Amino acid sequence: MEKKQYNLCIEVLRRLDKAGILKHVILIGSWCMPFYSDYFKDASYGLSLRTRDLDFLVPIPAQLKNKVDLAHLLEDLGFIYEFVGEGYTKLVHPELAIEFLVPERGRGSDKPFSLSAIGVNAQQLRYLDLLSRHVIRVNKEGLTVVLPHPALFAFHKLIIASLRKEKSKSDKDTQEAIRTLKELLSKDGSGVVYRYFQVLLPTWRKKVLKKIEEIGEKEILVILKGKDGR
Repeated sequence: MEKKQYNLCIEVLRRLDKAGILKHVILIGSWCMPFYSDYFKDASYGLSLRTRDLDFLVPIPAQLKNKVDLAHLLEDLGFIYEFVGEGYTKLVHPELAIEFLVPERGRGSDKPFSLSAIGVNAQQLRYLDLLSRHVIRVNKEGLTVVLPHPALFAFHKLIIASLRKEKSKSDKDTQEAIRTLKELLSKDGSGVVYRYFQVLLPTWRKKVLKKIEEIGEKEILVILKGKDGR
């Protein structure tokens, strides 16, 4: 991870915190990894990161009460609005692309979900509910950042990897997931990983197991099947 990109991320988080936004959103995606390094106490855990996508999950109902002009808040850092898809909005910079996401509900919708308090249109995506079921809070750079529990982060990555058509992205998601599960097994043991696996819906568990079988991670597979995880 480049220091310039990391410093920009931290400055964005500082501004979101000062505006009262950070405590009401969950940092998701690959940018979780440098923050998990503090949870695992492993300084090398997140250093391989190189992604522009800085994604925030907004649990529904949204708790964003304060009116904030997000574009103005980040304008002097070089971020500009970008409209994508069916009217979703991102704030983009050569180093980072910030997007707010919400869980898809019911049959889903292709229409953007308005987060009027911060002036953005969020995309609704499947499987995001999983990431908000259990969260942790990590203190880094003087900030308290809300993250999905590492086990749920890993399982979500494996589900998404199983659905991706582009092999390079699928492989990246899989690698990040397995790396996280192994760190978690080392820190908290197999019981924690097994218990969080049971949070998943049966169809989601099948996707995770299938992906782990494909890549031949037999030790993790045994734990998730309950033979060594109770």
